Amino acid sequence: FVAHPNCQQQLLTIWYEHLSGLRQQSVAVKCLTVFGVTLGLPFLAIAYWIAPCSKHARSKSVESKPSGASELGHILRSPFMKFVAHAMSFTIFLGLLVLNASDRFEGVKNLPNETITDHPRQIFRVKTTQFSWTELLIMKWILGMIWSECKEIWEEGPREYVLHLWNLLDFGMLSIFVASFTARFMAFLKAREAQQYVDQNHVPVHYSGGMLKFLWCLFLGLISARNRWLPSDPQIISEGLYAIAVVLSFSRIAYILPANESFGPLQISLGRTVKDIFKFMVIFIMVFVAFMIGMFNLYSYYLGAKYNPAFTTVEESFKTLFWSIFGLSEVISVVLKYDHKFIENIGYVLYGIYNVTMVVVLLNMLIAMINNSYQEIEEDADVEWKFARAKLWLSYFDEGRTLPAPFNLVPSPKSFYYLTLKIKWCFIQLCKLKSKRCENDLEMGMLNSKPKVCANTMLHFLFVLYNAGKPIGKPTRYQKIMKRLIKRYVLKAQVDRENDEVNEGELKEIKQDISSLRYELLEEKSQATGEL
Repeated sequence: FVAHPNCQQQLLTIWYEHLSGLRQQSVAVKCLTVFGVTLGLPFLAIAYWIAPCSKHARSKSVESKPSGASELGHILRSPFMKFVAHAMSFTIFLGLLVLNASDRFEGVKNLPNETITDHPRQIFRVKTTQFSWTELLIMKWILGMIWSECKEIWEEGPREYVLHLWNLLDFGMLSIFVASFTARFMAFLKAREAQQYVDQNHVPVHYSGGMLKFLWCLFLGLISARNRWLPSDPQIISEGLYAIAVVLSFSRIAYILPANESFGPLQISLGRTVKDIFKFMVIFIMVFVAFMIGMFNLYSYYLGAKYNPAFTTVEESFKTLFWSIFGLSEVISVVLKYDHKFIENIGYVLYGIYNVTMVVVLLNMLIAMINNSYQEIEEDADVEWKFARAKLWLSYFDEGRTLPAPFNLVPSPKSFYYLTLKIKWCFIQLCKLKSKRCENDLEMGMLNSKPKVCANTMLHFLFVLYNAGKPIGKPTRYQKIMKRLIKRYVLKAQVDRENDEVNEGELKEIKQDISSLRYELLEEKSQATGEL
């Protein structure tokens, strides 16, 4: 149904709303448009803040012709421009991540065992924990994306938000970024406190015989080189979390791939492959854990009596079996220095069975599952791609979230206008509730001279505030579109059914033809009998 040409035509019309001329343009013109939006994104955001061209304002003044800035704000709210703005904003964010690491492309200036400071009294960790300008910009983008996710949770609800896997990826990515920068900021605060203590008390930074031992221990982690930091150092944890967040950020590009006809089917195949891998992981974990515990029980008593530490601890057993899948483990891992042939033979047998089971059987089964999923998608590649593209388009059809991060952090006049309307609507609902309660009390004869305070007033106020601007029964734009598409499909099905139905006159003609055919057959049979 979604991949039907009529449905795709309707979605395409809405996708290029207010940009009908761009729809017939070539790919080069569209690329130039995207490039222009990227360069002028700050100016477009300012124009939208000044004249957002809200729907309420247009409905009240239909006859007035919109100005240039207002028309520009109207265009920015179209689904295509919203998609381009958000995609380019995220591309700039990825560029900042690359730029933040560009100073280390050819290697760092100081080695892990060296400390370099700007002046003799500076603490080394003050220099290493300072935020660069690229990191400050990255933090602004992260705050903007967090605000966008909060608005989406508020509008859709937590349950609907969790049902989309891309939302979970965004939540995990932003959470890891926040944890990383928080740990980095805590390390910076500790280093700055130590620097202030050194500056105020004129304490020498480097250790000397006259310095108190506890003071030296306090500064040990702040003035020493990286090779002497603790494993639980906040800056080390921050760097590890930041690396994970960068990987998740680049994997987020797959969300916009269905917009392209060439990359869309590949993204769908990748998603189906991930599902197959999760199914495969159930059997994989069962087999892996069984052999890991078995080999550990066999060799745990021979710590120091082997040519390598494989299988002597749970960690070493995990590493050896995992990397053996890729052929990076050696057979010597099961050999002992002592003449215990029985243990060695059992180790050889178990290790061989593990490699045959994992590499020959399970991995080939996984490859077959992935190949089968890819073939299924290739058979219906056009339908699968159009369905995925329609899902991507529908996410930009609803009102709101026009400006991408970090421009959405600055509230526009439209936001204050909507906030005023919501507060007004809340007070009206509360007044109606209070008057209704008073009428009920008057009818029951329970109205006192002193007004009663409702215990659930605050809860009702929160409920009203949550539903402000969203009256019950008022369909969203997505619901309206789906209703129209379903209605169009049903009407077309009814027309096709009416065309295929046989009326009463046609049935009579068929009966007459059958009767005449029967009469002719009987006549031919009688003639043949007479001749005999």
